[in-house]
Amino acid sequence: MHSRTKIAAMACALLITAGAAGSAVASGQGGHAQREAAALTGTAKLYRSAGDDITFSFDAHLAAAHHDNPLKATGTFEWSHYLHGKGAWARARVDCLVTGGKVAVVSGVITASDLPGAKGKRVGITVHDLGRHDRLGYSWASVGSPVDTPDLPKCVGSAPFEKVKRGTGDYTVVPWEPKL
Repeated sequence: MHSRTKIAAMACALLITAGAAGSAVASGQGGHAQREAAALTGTAKLYRSAGDDITFSFDAHLAAAHHDNPLKATGTFEWSHYLHGKGAWARARVDCLVTGGKVAVVSGVITASDLPGAKGKRVGITVHDLGRHDRLGYSWASVGSPVDTPDLPKCVGSAPFEKVKRGTGDYTVVPWEPKL
């Protein structure tokens, strides 16, 4: 190896090591990061044999400081559903997140949507994190639209009956471990 190549390789290694060490110190006291209490993250498309284009994305978190109160969860989630150029999208602000093992239930109030009457409605979604075979269910499954779900309580979803379309993404659930 030429000396310039060796010097460049050593400089890169030092920068990577310094960056990792700095991140560890910045993330918590004495280099020990405190794990968030629960989380649901990721994006994926659902499988539908008719060819529907359905995408759900999550960025929901329960901070370690709010470990005992899932109503203090923060973040957003959004989804879209289109078939033959018709459909709608919506975005919601998280108001509750409860996870157990690899299952998460998140709810939120719709803050933006092109679906008439959806803004201000609460919806709930359940995700089962099964690696590359995740499943998902939503509170409006039996009524057909989030608009037709009156007065849904926080942290209510449906069984995760939908399948994620292979190769389109993945969801990650960080399990909540309440002190009982």
